[in-house]
Amino acid sequence: MLDIPSISAVVAAVGVLVGVAFTYLEVRNLTRQRQTDLTMRLHSTWISEEMLKPFLRIMNLEFKDYSDFEKRYGSFLSENPEQIALTAVINHFEAVGYLMQRGMIDTGLVDLMPVSIAWKKIKPIVEGFREQVQSPRLYETFEYLHNEMKRRRPETTLH
Repeated sequence: MLDIPSISAVVAAVGVLVGVAFTYLEVRNLTRQRQTDLTMRLHSTWISEEMLKPFLRIMNLEFKDYSDFEKRYGSFLSENPEQIALTAVINHFEAVGYLMQRGMIDTGLVDLMPVSIAWKKIKPIVEGFREQVQSPRLYETFEYLHNEMKRRRPETTLH
């Protein structure tokens, strides 16, 4: 038969275990809520007029390669509307790629954005600019994002 101190110790241990389990569930729930919040904020940013206009401007550019891009639209570092739009889109996908590299977002969020469409259009410009400024790692998290999405979701052709 158990004495009162033994029963008290068992009750205390069970209380601690229940507390640890509850804390674990709360932290897990909080993490999901934060990921959902981040997803919604990034998606809201992506579908805003401030991002859609630059994206559409870029998608409507016509060029064969980086030198053709420069001839038609000027240097990548100029302040033309095309370069401003290009920088806005690249920086957005750079940020998303950075978050994905660090495991802060998953492919579910990125499936909502046309990563591969954007990368395919922008890739010749990025590669030409990398060569021009001799910086082969420039915008590598955008490229990482594209490659990771392609690897994780090979069946997705539009994103």
